[in-house]
Amino acid sequence: MKRIVVLGGGYGGVLTAKKLAKKFKKDADISITLIDKKPYHTMLTELHEVAACRVPEEAVKIDLKQVFAGRKVDVVLDEITNIDFQGRKLESKRSTYAYDYLVVGTGCKPTFFGIPGAEEHAFTLWSFEDAVRLKLQVRQMFRDAALETDPEKRRTLLTFVVVGAGFTGIELIGELAEYREELCREFHIDESEVRLVVADMAPKILPILPDSLIRKSERYLRKRNVEIITGTQITGVREDAVCLGESGELKAGTIVWTAGVEGSELVGKLDVRQQGRKRIVTNDKLQSVDHENVYVVGDNIFYIPEGEERPVPQMVENAEHSAGLIAHNIEADIRKGRHKSYKPSFHGTMVCIGGRYGVAYIGTPKTKVKLSGFFAMFCKHFINIVYFLQVLGFHKVWNYAMHEFFHVNNRRSFVGGHLAKRSPNFWLFPLRLFVGYMWLSQGLDKLGKVWKDPTNIFLIPPKAVDGTTAASQAIDSVTQTVDASSAASAVESAATAVKALPVPGFIEQMVKWSMDTFFYTADGGYTTLAVIFQTGMVLGEIVFGALLILGLFTAVSSIGTIAMGLMIWTSGMAPYEMLWYLAGGVALIGGSGSTLGLDYYVLPHLQRWWKRIPVVKRWYLYTK
Repeated sequence: MKRIVVLGGGYGGVLTAKKLAKKFKKDADISITLIDKKPYHTMLTELHEVAACRVPEEAVKIDLKQVFAGRKVDVVLDEITNIDFQGRKLESKRSTYAYDYLVVGTGCKPTFFGIPGAEEHAFTLWSFEDAVRLKLQVRQMFRDAALETDPEKRRTLLTFVVVGAGFTGIELIGELAEYREELCREFHIDESEVRLVVADMAPKILPILPDSLIRKSERYLRKRNVEIITGTQITGVREDAVCLGESGELKAGTIVWTAGVEGSELVGKLDVRQQGRKRIVTNDKLQSVDHENVYVVGDNIFYIPEGEERPVPQMVENAEHSAGLIAHNIEADIRKGRHKSYKPSFHGTMVCIGGRYGVAYIGTPKTKVKLSGFFAMFCKHFINIVYFLQVLGFHKVWNYAMHEFFHVNNRRSFVGGHLAKRSPNFWLFPLRLFVGYMWLSQGLDKLGKVWKDPTNIFLIPPKAVDGTTAASQAIDSVTQTVDASSAASAVESAATAVKALPVPGFIEQMVKWSMDTFFYTADGGYTTLAVIFQTGMVLGEIVFGALLILGLFTAVSSIGTIAMGLMIWTSGMAPYEMLWYLAGGVALIGGSGSTLGLDYYVLPHLQRWWKRIPVVKRWYLYTK
C-alpha cells in the first residue's frame, strides 16, 4: 500500500488531491488522504466580498467532503503540529498519519514585518474567520457612530484604514467604498462623514500592473472618495490609529492589515530549506530539495524557473499549474515513469475594485492586453467559473452565478442589477418588447393615413343614424383590418367583421353623449377635436410603444397603453385580443424598465432630484 497525504485544503491541495484521485482511481493499493483543520475549502481571493457584505458567508466556502464525494480521497479533519520527515509521518495532538508521499500545501498567513502593534491591533483578511470578523466590525462601527454625539469620536469610528495597496488591500477598499452607500442609508449617516483610506509604503498601488492600469484604478478609487496614501512609512499601529512616520497619526476605528504574507506557522518551523518569507525551496520537479518524497504546491513553493529572476508568484494560477505537475510526478514515482519539470506559463492578473469595476493584465507570456471595467470583470468571473468547474462542477458554478449576478444588492455586480432574481422584472423583458412592438407597429401603420389626410377619421365610429349601429355603418365607410387599437367597425363587410368586446349599457350611453358633444357635427360629420383626438391616439401608440421598447418611463407608458385600450373598448370598437393588451400593460406597470431598459439609469437620478423638491420632502412623496 502506497500512502499519499495532501496536507492543506487550499487551492493547490484540493486540485492536487482531485488529480491524484483521477490517476489512481482503479489502484486498490494506493490511498489518498487530504488533511485540513477545517471542513471546508475557502475561496481566499473572494474574502473581500464577505467582509463588505456583497455575498453571504457561505459563498466563499466549499465543503471538502462534498468535493471528494465518490472519489478516492479520504478527508481527515485535524490540525497537524509537526512533520517527522525521517519517520515519514505527520503528528497532531490526537493522532499520527504515516505517508510514503507528502504534498505540502498549507498556504500562508499575514506578516507584519516587525511593525509595533500591527499584529495586536489590526484586523487581517486571510481566512474565512477574518472576513466574518471584519464584516461584523464594520457594521458595529456604523452602529456605534449613529449613536455617538461627540464629533471627534464619531469621525474616528467612521474612518477605515487599509494598510497595504496590493491586490487584497485594493479589492477590500473597493468593496468598502460600495458598501458604504448601503450602510449610510441603513444607519442614517451622511456618506461624506465616512473616510476610507488605503496606505502603503510602496510608491504606487498595485505595483505589478502597468502604469496605465494603475492610473485607472486610482481614478476610480478617488471617484469613490477613497484616499490613497503611498510612499509613506508605516511605523506603528495603535488600537485607534496608524502611525505614518513624519506624517503623524491617522486616527481610525478600524485598521486592516493586508501588507504581505509569509508561510504558515507549521511551515515556518519545519526542518527544510526555506527562502522568501518561509517558502519551501524546491527543485524543478517541485520536490523539497531536502526530501524527494515531499512535494510542495501553491503558495509554499520557492522555485525560480529557468530564465526568470523571481520565484513563482503566490497566486491561484500557480496552484493550478503546480497541482497537475505534482500529481504527474507522484504517479511517475509509483509507476516508475518519467518526471516533468515545472515550466509555468502565467496568463496575467486581475483585480476587482468592488463588484462593478476591475482592471486586468492578461494574455500569453509574450503578449498581454490591458482591460478595465466590464471586460476585466468578465474575465475575472470567467476564470473563477473555470476553477469552480474543476473543484465542484455545475453545483458550484450555479451557486456562484446566484451570488454574483442574480442575488445582488444595490447593483453590486459588473452587470449591475439587471439580472437580479429578487425582482421579477427580468422575466417581463420579453413581454415589454412584444407589447411595445405591437403598439409601435400599429401606430406607424396608421401614421401614413393621418399624415396624408388628417380629416380622414377611422378611429372614431361614424355617428349612428336612425337606429343603425356605428359598427354596421363602418362597414361602408372603412376598409381596414381590425387590430388592437382600431375599431370593430373597421372591416370590409359585415361577414368579415371582428366581434367587438361588449360594453355595458350605461358606459355606452355616456360615451355616446360625449361623442355627440365633442366629436360629431350636426350633419353627422366630425369636428376638429375628433381630428386632434385621432392624431393624438396614433402618436400615443408610437410614443408609448417606443418607450416600452426602450424601457424608459415604463410605468407611465404602460398606464398610457391601458388608457388607450380602455378608450377603444368604451367606443365599442375593441376586439377580444384587446384583453391581453390590457393585461400586458398592467403587468408592465411595476418597473419593468429597471431591467435591460433606460429606467435602470434614468430613474435613480430622477429620484434623487425629486427628493430635493421642498414639497416632496415635506410630505414624504417618494418611495426610496
